[in-house]
Amino acid sequence: MAAAVAEDERVSGSSGVTKVLKRPESGAMVAALVIFAWFSFTTDAFATSGGSSTWLLGSSTIGIMAVAVALLMIGGEFDLSAGAMTGFTGLLVGVLTTEYGLNIWVAILVALVLALAVGALNGVLVMKTGLPSFIVTLGTFFVLQGVDLAGTKALIGQVAIQGMSRVPFYDQPRVLFGSALHWGENGSVYASVFWWVAVTAVATWVLMRTRVGNWIFALGGAQGAARQVGVPVFRAKVGLFMTTAAAGWLVGMLTLFRTSTVQSNTGVGQEFIYIICAVVGGCLLTGGYGSAIGAAFGALIYGMVNQGIVYSGWDSNWLRTFLGAMLLGAVLLNEWVRRRAELAR
Repeated sequence: MAAAVAEDERVSGSSGVTKVLKRPESGAMVAALVIFAWFSFTTDAFATSGGSSTWLLGSSTIGIMAVAVALLMIGGEFDLSAGAMTGFTGLLVGVLTTEYGLNIWVAILVALVLALAVGALNGVLVMKTGLPSFIVTLGTFFVLQGVDLAGTKALIGQVAIQGMSRVPFYDQPRVLFGSALHWGENGSVYASVFWWVAVTAVATWVLMRTRVGNWIFALGGAQGAARQVGVPVFRAKVGLFMTTAAAGWLVGMLTLFRTSTVQSNTGVGQEFIYIICAVVGGCLLTGGYGSAIGAAFGALIYGMVNQGIVYSGWDSNWLRTFLGAMLLGAVLLNEWVRRRAELAR
């Protein structure tokens, strides 16, 4: 263990440039710069205040989830229920306030508590049963998706929330989750962008500067050895699943209060995009390696490409092809880095 700590990249004595190049997020940072330059020079709208507002907004909600998913992946697990959680929490707040008249702040708190409970359940099931988290959270994904669709329809007779803006005190949480600062000719920086930056900064600090960060890397690298040296494996893993659930709640609130509506299919299918962003940002699918900043850059790449394709006039269906190619490229690059790191030991 002492040898492993001595080789830890976070405490290595390499030069500044070498340390930057060895960071998991280096490839994603370079790719983000190249993509930004490409669409800035080949389109008229991409680098304008209005254009950048659009791709920053798209990147922010994906980025919040990608950062949380990255922490979980570094810890050696997956959460396929993360996408459905965003719709579940948004619908829950909408139903409780518009149909049952619950105070909007109480409804937000109830949604957070239920999201954390689902995250804890995922973690406990994975740890107690020994089943792969892929299977456990896939089951949770279908349960939440069914609740979002059938449960909402049974309660309010439709599959989308309407009339949120008429709920008493609606403007109070909207300032926190749905407001925007205007800049330039027609640009806006939405609250989700600030949340994205804050979540990335906190996650990076936890990973790089705290004992919990050491636990997360140890869980993904060698869980058995981590338990032997005193890492609280059960609590740490359950906490990571609760973190992704909390991120799902946050994105649910950001979506609900920015648009004042949410649908039963909100977030469905996004879970794979979160994983792709984390992998593109340098996280290994096998766990034990990665960074929160890298996942944030992965989300930025997704947001820029998603909007850049529109501004370029290309068929937007090519986005999926790009995502697949990007995932394969990132996995191959990460695998090469992992082998080089093992040979260097």
